[in-house]
Amino acid sequence: MRCSQTAAAASMAVASAQAASLASVCTVDHVTSSLPDNLLGITIDTSSVTAAPVYNATESGAMISFSVLDSPVSFCNVTFSYSHDGKDDSVGVKYYMPAPAAFKNRYLETGGAGYAINLGVSELSQGLLLGAVGGTTDAGLPDASVDEAFPTANGTANWDVIYMFAYQAHGEATTIGKALSSNFYGTTSKVYTYFGGCSDGGRQAWSQAQRYGDLYDGVIAGAPAFRMGQQQTNHLFSNVVEKTEGYYPPPCELDKIVNLTIAFCDPLDGKTDGVVSRSDLCKLHFDFNTTIGESYYCAATTASSLGLGYGSKKRSLGARDNITTTDYPVQNGTVSAEGARVAKLIVDGLFNSKGERAYLSYQPGGSYADAATAYDETTDSWTLDIASTGGEWIIRFLNLLDADNLLSLENVTYDTLVDWMSEGTIKYMDSLQTTLPDLSTFNNNGGKILHYHGEQDDSVPTASSVHYWNSVREIMYAGQDFNTSTQALSDWYRLFLVPGAAHCAVNSLQPNGPFPETLLDVMIAWVEQGTVPQTLPSTIQAGPNEGDNEDLCAWPLRPYWTSNTSTSPDCVYDQTSIDSFMYDFTAFKYPVY
Repeated sequence: MRCSQTAAAASMAVASAQAASLASVCTVDHVTSSLPDNLLGITIDTSSVTAAPVYNATESGAMISFSVLDSPVSFCNVTFSYSHDGKDDSVGVKYYMPAPAAFKNRYLETGGAGYAINLGVSELSQGLLLGAVGGTTDAGLPDASVDEAFPTANGTANWDVIYMFAYQAHGEATTIGKALSSNFYGTTSKVYTYFGGCSDGGRQAWSQAQRYGDLYDGVIAGAPAFRMGQQQTNHLFSNVVEKTEGYYPPPCELDKIVNLTIAFCDPLDGKTDGVVSRSDLCKLHFDFNTTIGESYYCAATTASSLGLGYGSKKRSLGARDNITTTDYPVQNGTVSAEGARVAKLIVDGLFNSKGERAYLSYQPGGSYADAATAYDETTDSWTLDIASTGGEWIIRFLNLLDADNLLSLENVTYDTLVDWMSEGTIKYMDSLQTTLPDLSTFNNNGGKILHYHGEQDDSVPTASSVHYWNSVREIMYAGQDFNTSTQALSDWYRLFLVPGAAHCAVNSLQPNGPFPETLLDVMIAWVEQGTVPQTLPSTIQAGPNEGDNEDLCAWPLRPYWTSNTSTSPDCVYDQTSIDSFMYDFTAFKYPVY
């Protein structure tokens, strides 16, 4: 009888909380009483708690598309801070709590991009339409940006900052947010817990699956900027190609090469629609020398830029604002043999002087963002423009100097890049590298992973995601053949390449391409209803077929169109295609997962 009374009381508490109005629960007192009090090593500052109801908001995500926020939502905006016992720090967290009647026992943590731990409030609303609490953290960083607080001083590493940025802050925010959600809504039922992000947010997503495998039910990882030792240094590879070849192509020349690449490779996937769905076939069949002699023209422009992209030539998202204005003269000429060679070498990827592969590069059809050059008015020539995402990695994270970019690439060779990659890998192996391939805890917990990557990503190479997928397959299912292990892995981890897409977004060079807009819906259906995403729904974003749906194939199957009028491609097995995405990094004498 006692047990039934307890159950009845719990049921009444849940019903009472769900029936409560947003205004009645969105109070400092209710939030404070809902905070967890059993967190080892963490003390929540109850005096910092704020709670403010927000009605009929129409906020929407800026970088990641988990679900389309196309109707107003109401929520409780909750903030507070906590500290780590024995340390003089303060970490801020923010939660968007749906109205009680809208809560569906879900929690969604969202990540950042570039060197930023979060994207402000723009992504917090993504789960609200699906009844999820949205949470994020500033990791205790000024402006939530790690490059504002690292190093502590020149030559001095701040490892607390690095570990918080690498994985700890989001793990703590989720632990707190999940407990807060249960208490706030008075529920003893399971709160399904999700993480989603793209770019460094994608790396953060993987950090959670790798480090907090028993905490999450579903992880959405987009274009993850993991393997940071290689990834960040790789942003300088295009510059070193130009320097080594002694040729700095005008931006218009590279644009012409990209457009010619797209035009040739577009029909290779069976459908002529302005979208390269099979960059593997493009890589196998396109000859860069066919672009030599083709004419290009670009009018004079004045461009203002703010470093908002992960691969921005300026500063990364979350960094200090610096708007730059660039004057480009008229660019008129023909593609040169030097320009075609630079483009081909960039696509081929990095090798050391012994001919050993060190890293991979972007798929053909992607823009040459890292190779963008600067115009020197005094000499009327195009010159080196060091990609600052890579330059800052070297000078700040490796050299431990408080600076934004390298001043020069003097004496920097391909071997230098390989050395920097190795140095970064070793220094940050247990933090920022984020490529632990054994996901047994996550898998045993029943977790599911949706991993997606634009096929023409010009910031994080698409094959980087394929390489990690393959590492997980080989480690988790050692001794099994490719098909058997792939089938076993697909039960809980699925990778989707997005045709024509750029970095975490649609591609202006291939505007007819699709992009997934309902990732969180798909993940929830997989986790909570057992609906396995055999394909990933996406939506064509522009052009004559704008708004049409297209199903994306799960790797290692590849899309092939049997008709120009088909709404979705066939998903085919092509061993040559698969092999073109596989790389052995023989320049390193240790495994690179």
